[in-house]
Amino acid sequence: MAGSSDVLTSFAINGIVSVVLITLFSVFKNQPLNVRVYFSKWQLRGEKVGPMNKMPTVSPTGIRRYFNLDAKSYIHVMDWIKECLKMPEAELIDHGGLDSAVFLRLINLGLKIFIPLTVFGFIVLVPLNVTDNQLSIDMATKANFTYDALDTITIANIRLSSDRLWAHLVAAYLYTAWVGWLLFKEYSSIVALRFSFLASQIARPDQFSILCRCIPDDPDESIAAHVDHFFRVNHPDHYLLSQVVYDANDLAKKVKYRAKLQNKLTYTQGLIDKKISKTRPMTKTGFWGLWGEKVDQLDYYNDEIAKLTDKINAERTRVLSEDSAVMPAAFISFDTRWGAAVCSQTAQSKDSSVWLTEWAPEPRDVYWANLPIPYHRLNSRKLAMRTLVVVLIVFFFFPISFVQGFANLAQLERSLPFLTPIVERGLLRSFIQGVLSGLILKISLMVLPYVLLIMTKFEGHVSYSRIEMSSAAKYFAFMVVNVFLGNVLVGTIFEQLKTFIESPTTIPQTFGNTVPMKATFFITYTMVDGWTGCAVTLIRLIPLLLFHFRSTLMVRTTRDLDRATPIGDLELYIALPHLGLYFLLGLVYAVISPLILPFIVVFLGATYVVTRNQIINCNEAKYESGAAYWPYTFGYIIVALLIKHVTLIGLMALKEAKSSTPFLLPLPICTIIFYFYCKNRFEHAFRCYALEEAMAKDTIERARDPNLDVRSFVENAYIHPSLRTVVAGNVVESDSDDGADELLNRGLPPRNEPKPLVSAGSGANQLESPTKSPAKTPPKPLSRGSSGGMDVENQSENSVSRRRALEVSESRRKLLEGSEVNDIKPANAKAPPHVQSSSEAESLNSQRMLLHQIPKSTV
Repeated sequence: MAGSSDVLTSFAINGIVSVVLITLFSVFKNQPLNVRVYFSKWQLRGEKVGPMNKMPTVSPTGIRRYFNLDAKSYIHVMDWIKECLKMPEAELIDHGGLDSAVFLRLINLGLKIFIPLTVFGFIVLVPLNVTDNQLSIDMATKANFTYDALDTITIANIRLSSDRLWAHLVAAYLYTAWVGWLLFKEYSSIVALRFSFLASQIARPDQFSILCRCIPDDPDESIAAHVDHFFRVNHPDHYLLSQVVYDANDLAKKVKYRAKLQNKLTYTQGLIDKKISKTRPMTKTGFWGLWGEKVDQLDYYNDEIAKLTDKINAERTRVLSEDSAVMPAAFISFDTRWGAAVCSQTAQSKDSSVWLTEWAPEPRDVYWANLPIPYHRLNSRKLAMRTLVVVLIVFFFFPISFVQGFANLAQLERSLPFLTPIVERGLLRSFIQGVLSGLILKISLMVLPYVLLIMTKFEGHVSYSRIEMSSAAKYFAFMVVNVFLGNVLVGTIFEQLKTFIESPTTIPQTFGNTVPMKATFFITYTMVDGWTGCAVTLIRLIPLLLFHFRSTLMVRTTRDLDRATPIGDLELYIALPHLGLYFLLGLVYAVISPLILPFIVVFLGATYVVTRNQIINCNEAKYESGAAYWPYTFGYIIVALLIKHVTLIGLMALKEAKSSTPFLLPLPICTIIFYFYCKNRFEHAFRCYALEEAMAKDTIERARDPNLDVRSFVENAYIHPSLRTVVAGNVVESDSDDGADELLNRGLPPRNEPKPLVSAGSGANQLESPTKSPAKTPPKPLSRGSSGGMDVENQSENSVSRRRALEVSESRRKLLEGSEVNDIKPANAKAPPHVQSSSEAESLNSQRMLLHQIPKSTV
């Protein structure tokens, strides 16, 4: 059990390490050499922002290109703190998105909660605890009972049946009321902020689109024709177009592997160009280059990339031509938000197992690998993964026991006497209990969130945002059960094992006394994980080293430089549970041991500054959910409140406070009622889109831009990334950044959506202007066998188009290869003018018609 000397040792070590890392960051950030690490967001956006928030108008020469030699600038190296706090919230939302702004509000909410609790605790509760003597009585009457001076600050030092416990009961009510009021205000503000954010958003594909799954088979028509038929009949006024989902997972794996080979080729070529390797490197053709024929490495990579490109083109043709590659799911787009809202929030069939609709994620939020999973398998996948999570939680008690062995060296000495000469050294003992135990726990948790993320992807969620929120819920369960309850329970067993065996009736009382005495361990863990962890996040050491390694050996063009630039992410599936743990510790120990509160306040303040800096300069959101994660976070805080109430009720009962304990029973009941009240009042704003808001947004947009062409930005928005080169436009650029290689290699969305080649649907049989809305024809009654309002005999044109695409695919292979393989070219090179013949245009149109399942007669 950590004592006061251990806490002081941890405070000194973690404080010094944090200050050193922050100072190093302030110096590193001031060097032009590191501008793409600490200002990566601005650099990728093309903004000239660098050290001291400005870049020189004249390019520096010599060593000044890499290092800042201006001595005066080092006087203000810490000004980044003031600069990152200047940006107002409205500008921050425009710059980083609503998800980032609400995460900062969550940290700020923690400060609003715990600063008043700290003041009240130190003014009222700490004097009451310190001036009592229950721990001295226990030490005199119980064998092997020990305590530290810091334990006298906790509720454990209050005597049994003492009237002083009434102050703790009043504090419990005040704290709960304060937290509830702040939560209600914050929930109301975030709902209003979300509505304002959605109302101010420019037109995006996900605002007009829904995802339809469990599409039933029809023997008379294809899935694409069946979907078009169904929505033309049931949504005749607003239905615009549909895009079926293809099973292109194998194609995506080949594209990803080719990007990996291309990176290896670039790296090897960089070694030769920079004369790091004097001879052409050789490699073996076997597994991982361990065996097989020895060949020239550059030639081997070029040959493998060429072969893989042929396979990619063949696989792409197969996906677009075979019916088996079309899945029973589709993205449906409407010409108004109101139409999409109605469709996504209503039942489409009397059979509740087919035609299931939901809001479509925004295009960069779609997790394409899970779309082909049959809908009926999702429940079994979720059940399997949740069972595995329970097994992992149980298994994780073993490393927790190991950590508590270091946190309780007194018991470890009794179990392993030969360690006594080592651990009896004062400074070493303090380091082990105050730093090493928390560090081991931190390291043991580092891989866990990534394992949970992989498991959650297996469940079948179709968007990154849902995957991250589900993974965050699992990680928070680990935090509660293993990090909090596990450390308390395992620590109690280690400390009082002999007493438990001799007298089992002492277990409840011993546990009640141990919970507050574990506060010192969590204080040291807060300093290791919170303070030092914030500084490590700020300095970005691993991205810094990787960038300089890549820029030295792998960068040959400006495109390579952009790829090497380390862009960050909030990683909400880690950040939210991590923050939830500190809400739990703060709320549970606010009444029991107020000493932990100042450490949590320092952690939250540092986290707020660091996160703000990262959002402004380094982080780029992978998706924008409009703060859809807030209800989950609200639930985490409610769970923390309930654990606080249950723990305090148990402690009061063990303190034999018979007159005051019953007054605590309403607290958990009132907390649950408050949770459901907020859930019923506010949560619908995060689950659905009000028709009133949708109609208002549509009306305002039509008034501002009567010629808005919705089709132009929704038609190609929901095409699998590996298929986007088919519809990239009339000119296939050899260095286009819209290709799947860039997307899969960096994990970021394409910078520009591909432009539509031909619009189809809603009766438009012509090429469309990007500024002119298509002429709309009144919908005609459709028979079961028709597709999109066309005659039955024209359905056979689909197969004709497919055969035509297969016939001309060979002649187009060279052109398509140029779009996908030629990843490296001089930065100032221009794409050659492309003269498109009628046969080439017809070929590209045919491939595009296959992608959209458009009968040829409509073009």
